[in-house]
Amino acid sequence: MATFYGKKNPNEPMEENRPLPQQAYPADNIPMMPNAAPEKPLQKQTLITDEDVDKAVQILRRYKSGKANLDSRIVEDELWWQLRHWEVLGRDKHKKGDTTPDVTSAWLFNAILNKHADAMDNIPAPVVLPRERMDEASAKTLSDVLPVIMEYNGYEKVYSSNWWEKLKHGSGIYSVIWDKDKDNGLGDIAITQVDLLNLYYEPGITDIQQSRNVFITKLVDIDTMKKLYPEQADRIKGDAIDVKDYLYDDTVDNTDKVVVVDWYYKTTNSQGKQILQYAKFCGGVLLYASENEPEYQERGYYDHGLYPFVIDSMFPEKGTPIGFGYISICKDPQIYIDKLSSNIMQSSLMGTKRRYFVSNSTAINEEEFADWNRPFIHVEGEISDSRIMEMQHLPVDGIYYNVLQQKIDEMKETSSNRDVNSGGSASGITAASAIAALQEAGNKVSRDMISQSYRAYQDIVSMVIELIRQFYDETRSFRITGKQIDQYEFVELSNQQLMEQKTGHYASDGSPLYRKPVFDLKVKAQKRNPFSKMEENERAKELYGLGFFAADNAQAAMGALEMMDFEGIDKVKEYVGNGQTLMNIVQQQQQQMQLIMLCLQTVILFSNILIM
Repeated sequence: MATFYGKKNPNEPMEENRPLPQQAYPADNIPMMPNAAPEKPLQKQTLITDEDVDKAVQILRRYKSGKANLDSRIVEDELWWQLRHWEVLGRDKHKKGDTTPDVTSAWLFNAILNKHADAMDNIPAPVVLPRERMDEASAKTLSDVLPVIMEYNGYEKVYSSNWWEKLKHGSGIYSVIWDKDKDNGLGDIAITQVDLLNLYYEPGITDIQQSRNVFITKLVDIDTMKKLYPEQADRIKGDAIDVKDYLYDDTVDNTDKVVVVDWYYKTTNSQGKQILQYAKFCGGVLLYASENEPEYQERGYYDHGLYPFVIDSMFPEKGTPIGFGYISICKDPQIYIDKLSSNIMQSSLMGTKRRYFVSNSTAINEEEFADWNRPFIHVEGEISDSRIMEMQHLPVDGIYYNVLQQKIDEMKETSSNRDVNSGGSASGITAASAIAALQEAGNKVSRDMISQSYRAYQDIVSMVIELIRQFYDETRSFRITGKQIDQYEFVELSNQQLMEQKTGHYASDGSPLYRKPVFDLKVKAQKRNPFSKMEENERAKELYGLGFFAADNAQAAMGALEMMDFEGIDKVKEYVGNGQTLMNIVQQQQQQMQLIMLCLQTVILFSNILIM
């Protein structure tokens, strides 16, 4: 939890042409470079107009056309996730005369469920390392503060939501922006999820940072937009572009909504440096443009110059930054599992319902014959086996059950979701440590997918640090909780620790040289798997049983630990090292006590001799 100081007056009037709170633009108080000369007041210039918005709309339509196949796939994949894939396959359940049951098994659903559980067992946490000795204090402060910022943004929920998207559709998208309206106008970092259907980029690129433009669309009530932008109320009427939408179970009415577009684009300033700019428009009407603000014309909207989006992809594809997920690779076996199950189920239903061949010459009351509650059935004429006979049903051959099981096994192998990954075991294995070992051995695919998410997490944390460097111009206090809930301390942070600093050296022209604090990022996992904890407990008991924590075995234990590698080994080495140090101190004190006793005995002996 964080407590901030130096808040702005919440009653201060808001600036004109402000963007929506979710996509707020940075505060006006921008920190100046060290020893920079005061800049002359700049006059506001209108560089971006409605004509530029019209051009942006044309670019957006071109991007939307290039992404049409992906959008359609995402909508269909969502139906597969909802077990509504018969709708995708085009079967009409209510078609007259179609008695084939639509079996919808959840093997694909279960595979995605287990992979998501693996991801939630390994939520990332940042560790910031300095590149220079003088930045050690700043790196430690960032390592303490960054988890608080993540918690303040509900990162665990965003991480979970994006992992669902990653597993289903192939990619999860994070937005890392500065929200100036947070904390009563003080402003802070906002980390949110971006829907795949709302992101548009240049077709053909594999890295979103290579795109010339990036667009984010959102449906907003037209009344809300008119209240937020009263000066443009008469012009906000229709939509300049439509957006793809999911097939909801509920009835969703978008009649009174308009599409609001956040437009990010890269350009170059007068010095030839590439910078990022931002604009917002609705229905072809410009609402805000950072390039029209004097403080952003040369500097750019964000100092890091990157699009504030990080894409975490599952399986990569050529020509697009969006990958494909488990539904794309597992839908084929899922189709045949359901078709075979459907036919087997239909055969089972036919076998449990008796049918008869009846000759036309036999007058049988069919109503009474079909009603099992009636004890008497009226018949005209003679009844014989030649005139009425039960229709024999041939059951499905066992080979087809084997084919079904083979398809299920194919699904498990393709999705790397074997029985042991779900907590099951084979060959009678019941020991928790053995199951944990099998799970770790079978989780290679999960570890690989999680490693990609950790790389995306590094990009997110890097953007967070850069936003701290740009906008944390007021000191903020953070409460850092220790291992025990009642153990905590307060840490203060501002961008003064991260701004460019004098090196003490000078250029050839006599001007001072500056250095920018740069940090390396490492990601550690917050293990939540009970089997992993059990394995760690078993390891601790095993080390204790082998005498690793005995002080007189410290030297041999340290030698063995140098050849081992497991999570938490540094703490074990520290504990064993402390035991060795304590043993040395005790031995030294014992030697000193022996010397003192020897000296005391010598003094007593000479005293006795003198007395005699």
